[in-house]
Amino acid sequence: MVEDIALWLVGLPDWLATMILSMLPVVELRGGLPVAVGVYGMSLPMAYFFSVVGNMIPVPFLLKFLPRVEGWLRRFSVFDRFFDWVFSRTRDRVEGSVRRYGLLGLIPFVAIPLPVTGAWTGVAAAYLFGFKLVPATLVIFLGVLISGVIVSLAVLGVISIATVL
Repeated sequence: MVEDIALWLVGLPDWLATMILSMLPVVELRGGLPVAVGVYGMSLPMAYFFSVVGNMIPVPFLLKFLPRVEGWLRRFSVFDRFFDWVFSRTRDRVEGSVRRYGLLGLIPFVAIPLPVTGAWTGVAAAYLFGFKLVPATLVIFLGVLISGVIVSLAVLGVISIATVL
């Protein structure tokens, strides 16, 4: 799927395509960085940089505008059900670490490259638990940086993602 999206971005500069891939909620840095290296032939440091930047671009905007967007979209039953599902899953997955470590409990949740984790879900968790924009953005940024290191090591073949789990 990620390769299909990457092909859809053909014609864009590789750095921009990497950033766009990394901005997407399902792909994020976990997909953008390997595609940048494997498909676009980008160096690992450049792929890391553009993937982190791309993954972080939506974060402050999501944190700032999610309450308003959620309120508006919940008027439609399909979005109401979607938000209930997303927020319920997020709360179940993150609640223990957030109760134990506070805002810092989001770091491993964002950093460990598993499905349905990452910056977008970190934003949902920060919103659900009422964390402020700037501290939440910084903690999510730290998680994205760590995730980038883990994915980079996997791209290099130094570790297997299964090892991290």
